[in-house]
Amino acid sequence: MVPIDVRRARHDTPGCERVLHLNNAGASLPPRQVLDAVVAHLRLEAEIGGYEAADRAQAAVEHVYDAVARLLGCAREEVAFTDSATRAWQMAFYAVPFAPGDRILLSRAEYGSNAVAAWQVARRTGARIEIVPDDQHGQLSVAALHQLLDERVKLLAVTHVPTQGGLVNPAAEIGKVTREAGVLFLLDACQSAGQLPLDVGELGCDLLAATGRKWLRGPRGTGFLYARQELLQRLEPPMLDLRSADWVAPNRIEIRPDARRFETWEVNVAAKIGLGVAVDYAHGWGLESIWSRVATLAAMLRARLATLPGVTLRDLGQVKCGIVTFTTHGQTAANLQAGLAAQGINVSVSLAGSARFDLDRRGLAELVRASIHYYNTEEEIDRFCRAVAALSGRST
Repeated sequence: MVPIDVRRARHDTPGCERVLHLNNAGASLPPRQVLDAVVAHLRLEAEIGGYEAADRAQAAVEHVYDAVARLLGCAREEVAFTDSATRAWQMAFYAVPFAPGDRILLSRAEYGSNAVAAWQVARRTGARIEIVPDDQHGQLSVAALHQLLDERVKLLAVTHVPTQGGLVNPAAEIGKVTREAGVLFLLDACQSAGQLPLDVGELGCDLLAATGRKWLRGPRGTGFLYARQELLQRLEPPMLDLRSADWVAPNRIEIRPDARRFETWEVNVAAKIGLGVAVDYAHGWGLESIWSRVATLAAMLRARLATLPGVTLRDLGQVKCGIVTFTTHGQTAANLQAGLAAQGINVSVSLAGSARFDLDRRGLAELVRASIHYYNTEEEIDRFCRAVAALSGRST
């Protein structure tokens, strides 16, 4: 594992000259390599036409599948490109044929959009939603999951890293249990892809959804889905078009045999190319190196925030990642976010509506979310903590 050259990483990132960006869990600052690739293709579209530009860029477009396959440790035929992690997750989830009496297990950390989809399907089909309890660390209890699994469980959906906190759910241990039980395992890796190493073989998941805009530092409007090859023929996408299926006769269609059955024909080609560049860029640093620096900086930030009067850290889990959440006494999250923004510091706010199973249980309506990436620095952490203290009416 080679240490991150932070100076070079910041030189590659134009946004570092303008903002202190701690909203990488929302959307990271892209490196200039990604920016240049996207802009170059948009310029080509303007000069010669969109279809013609796509034809010329076919090699770069196809490379995305190889790049993501390398990222996840899977075959390129198991990768589908989508416009977001949410769309990837939905295409997989809605393809599962639920029936009355089926059990859908969700993690307590499940993201709001996933829960909304699950409730809709439960109302339509008569399936039942159940929440897997957490353990004493606030992460999904593998022991409790083992007790819940039976022949009626159709799917387990787990958010690997929740939007509202720094915990990393024990996905590999979860995958081992589901594989032994023969239960479908859908992993939401929206907040983990690009932040920590992922290998679908080790994770044991059947389906995985992720985005490009967060820790991978790719363009917005990009996402991808992994679908295990042995599973593909059992899952019919909820929607089809001429990308996902062939109209072979007036009264007959044939659905694609690979994961691209989950794609649509129209796509943002420039963004897709940018995603491939972003994944390659992450590989260039090394996912182990990225994870090491992110975890180290986040631990430093938590330690510093813990010394500030009136600040309460809210992260759960044995293993914690680059998302750091906290509340401040007498200051709303929105007001603190606005005060930091006025100083060129970006953070985000997590609201209960995006994580009801978790935040309602903890009695939390909102959290301040600061998310570190490898291009952030120790000096930026110091500046951020001084700003938080000042906005809370205190000084460090």
